[in-house]
Amino acid sequence: MARIAVVYYSSTGNVHQLASALAEGAQEAGAEVRLRRVPELAPEEAIDSNPLWRAHVDATAGEVQEATPADLEWADGYALGTPTRFGTPASQMKQFIDTLGGLWFTGKLADKGATAFTSAQNVHGGNETTILTLFNVFSHFGAVIVPPGYTDPVLFEAGGNPYGVSNASGGKSATVTDAERAAARYQGRRLAEVTAKLVA
Repeated sequence: MARIAVVYYSSTGNVHQLASALAEGAQEAGAEVRLRRVPELAPEEAIDSNPLWRAHVDATAGEVQEATPADLEWADGYALGTPTRFGTPASQMKQFIDTLGGLWFTGKLADKGATAFTSAQNVHGGNETTILTLFNVFSHFGAVIVPPGYTDPVLFEAGGNPYGVSNASGGKSATVTDAERAAARYQGRRLAEVTAKLVA
């Protein structure tokens, strides 16, 4: 049984929805899964300025555990999800990645399956560049990048992003479509299945 860590940051909930679906898919493939959110860095006044952000922070505070480097050390494979910020990962995700130096230095992030997913306000808001930025990180880790590619028709129904599932939120929360949810479940299954081959 492969062990999969799905680690994400979400401000208003769209990446959270994708992360949950991806975790479900990995479980469907027989993996043991940890769903974890990275710590919030924004000040309370910033969160309070957006009712959707405040609602999501409050809703997930007791529902999803915060991620630690130990979760990635435990995992045989991992998925990182983040909203895009100017075409790159959110600072909350970047800060978490920056805590992984000890694991990277000792090779404990290498030879593991890795995949990424994201959400932006619109289709061309940086979804692909954000995922490709995470691929750079995975390359430094020595991970085995597991993109969904065009390996199942469900990916075309969700917008056809071969790098990872992405959502165009329109600046709203709870906008993940059924097609995107299905594609995220597929991406989770694929990560678990490929990772299982790596650890066999």
